[in-house]
This record gives sequence, C-alpha cells and structure tokens, in this order.
Amino acid sequence: MRAWRSTELTWKPAVARIDVLPQHPAAPVTAKSGSILKFPLFALLLLSAIARADAPPVPPPPSIAATAWILTDQASGRVIAAQGAGQAVEPASLTKLMTAYAVFHALQDGKLKLDMLVPISERAWRAEGSRTFLDLGTRVPVEVLLQGMIVQSGNDASIALAEAVAGTEQTFAALMNQYAKRLDMTGSHFENATGLPSANHRVTVSDMAKLARALIREFPDYYRWYSQRDFSWNGITQANRNGLLARDPSVDGVKTGMTDNAGYCLVSSARRDGMRLIAVVMGTKSTTAREDASLALLNYGFSFFESRRLQAAHEEMTRLRVYKANGGVAAVGIAEDLYATLPRGQAERIELRLELAPNVFAPLSAMDRVGVVRALLDGKVVAEAALQPIDDVPLGGFFRRLWDTIVSWFS
Repeated sequence: MRAWRSTELTWKPAVARIDVLPQHPAAPVTAKSGSILKFPLFALLLLSAIARADAPPVPPPPSIAATAWILTDQASGRVIAAQGAGQAVEPASLTKLMTAYAVFHALQDGKLKLDMLVPISERAWRAEGSRTFLDLGTRVPVEVLLQGMIVQSGNDASIALAEAVAGTEQTFAALMNQYAKRLDMTGSHFENATGLPSANHRVTVSDMAKLARALIREFPDYYRWYSQRDFSWNGITQANRNGLLARDPSVDGVKTGMTDNAGYCLVSSARRDGMRLIAVVMGTKSTTAREDASLALLNYGFSFFESRRLQAAHEEMTRLRVYKANGGVAAVGIAEDLYATLPRGQAERIELRLELAPNVFAPLSAMDRVGVVRALLDGKVVAEAALQPIDDVPLGGFFRRLWDTIVSWFS
C-alpha cells in the first residue's frame, strides 16, 4: 500500500491538508496531445471541511407565470431553478443578444471599429417593428448602431450591423448559428438578426442564459450599454425598455423582447455583494409581469444562495510525478477560477477531490489535462475543472530520460 503524502493549500475555510490516496481504476482521466497516461489508475486527494453544522433550509423557488424561465449564477453557470429550460420558444428581440455577441466579436477581431461608418441600406431602413429611425442612404457609426440596437431595440440598426459584418442578414444569421454552436446552445436556431417572427427561429431559456453569461464574461467593456437608460438619434430620444433598471439599482441589464407569439420576455442580470445572477423569463402576459417575475427570481437567488470561489486559477494545488521531466515533477492547478453556487451556510461543508493520472510523461504543455478536481457537497459534485500543468513541462536531459524510462517499467 502506498504511503500517503501531504501538502498545504491556502483554500479556506477548510483545513489546509491534502492526502494522496490510490484510486480504483475507473473512469479514466483523458489527456490531450503531449501527455501519456499509461494505466487507468489515479491518485485521490481529499480536502476535508471543518464545519458540519446544519445549513438553513432553502424554500422552493417562487411561482412564475411564464412559458419558460431559468435562474443561473454567472460565475459557476449553475442552474439554481428552472421551468421548461429546454422548451423551444420564440425569442423576439432577445435575438439581439446574439446579434450583439457576433458584432462584438467582429469588433474584437478588428473587422469593425466603433467609429466606422456603416451605410444604411433600404432593407435596414424599411425594417418593421422597433426602430432607431435611421435615414436611408446615410452612413452611421457602429457605436451609434449598437446603442440603437441595445437601448432602443432598433431593428433597422440590427440589420445595418448584420450587413456590415456579413454582407447580408441571411449570411449573418448563419454566423449567429455558428456562434450558438460554439456556446453549446443546442436548442436554438436563428434566421434573422432582429427576432421578427420566422418559422424556425427558436431558442430555449437555457441557451439564452448561456449566451448572456458569455456576453458578460467576454465583453465587459461593451456590456455597459445594457444599463444605459436612454439613447437619442436623429432628434428622437427613446428609453431603455428594461424597467428593472429603474426598479432595482443592482440590475444592470440585459434585454427585453416582445411579439404577439412570444409574449413579453426579459433576460435580466443583477450583481449584489459580488455575486451576479442571470434570470431569463419568456412568455409572460405584460411588461409588468415579466419584470415582477424576473425580480422575484433574482431576489430568491440572492436570498438563499451564494457564489463561492473554491480555488484560484494558476495556483499550485499539488505536484504531479512526471517521468522524463527535469526534476521529475510538475506543479498542477486549474486554468480558470473554480466557483460553486451553494445554499447559504453550506460552503464550509465542501470537499475538494483531486484525481491525478499516474505514469505521465514529458513533454507536457500547460493545456494538457493531467487530472480533474471536483467539489463535492455531501458526496454530490457541485463543480469540477480539469487539472493542468501550471507551466509547460519540457523533456529533461539524457540521463533523466534514461533513468525514468527504467523506473517507469516497474511503476
């Protein structure tokens, strides 16, 4: 039987001790190119919590009069509560979240610039529904079009941006679907940039929550427009349709939508005491109903749950035996902060388990997976992340490689 070894962690409030145990050869950890896992055997590291006090009870979520709805935590992505999460529904102007996401990528890639002038085509000028009141044949800055789309929900601005990015709205819709696939929005399909009714134009509330999380995470500099109260163009001032911006100071986005078939829809996000939640409500009966439902969900989440960072990215969690590497070991950690969304009062009961692959050989890159860390609450996994080398692990010298080759034969 292997001897246990221990190291120190800074994670709190748990005890700072890790024990390394052999693991039963089940559920092998996979590796990317560059790492070699010879046998499906693992080491098990267990970080035990001190406190075991009973946590306060958590009531069921509020009753929401909507076709479908969901409440998620921005940091962890955990679904706190949902109804009809996978049901396909019409998104109306919530579509413009994906339109904006694609345009933000075009800005990030340098294809567009905020001061770039975009010609307003007849197709954009004739757009039905909500409008920014763009004039046919004029040239309008991208930044103006973005505010027209985000604050005023202008369909004319949305089409103009789609044409600027992809040439035609139809081609842009194909781009939207590619981004949806990249975000694992498996229940959604886009046919236009505006959200006007179309036969196969559908989303799910689960997918819209994923999209909102990505938009906030990837484009924080542009997200500020979603809390803008009004916008003026061509002598016309229009208010942001998201009434929660005025009702709750913690709400800073995101987007409203409404058609006869879709009903009144809202993706909302709020941040309180460092925790950000996203609520998606689809198919309510009125503007007030969508706001009341969204606020009820947000209040429920903030009242009974907390978002806890369990482990910081790029910090050494333990050291892994790596054959043929200089020194024979490598520091391992995670690429992104590990968060868990928990009922309030239960964070002290979290256990971290690190499963490490044995018989790993250099060279390794910092992108290679060499194990997994799982956060457990009463034995149930509430969060997990891949373990990776903190830095690239090159091959050692000739004698190191020769010696480790021999040693590995008997391990």
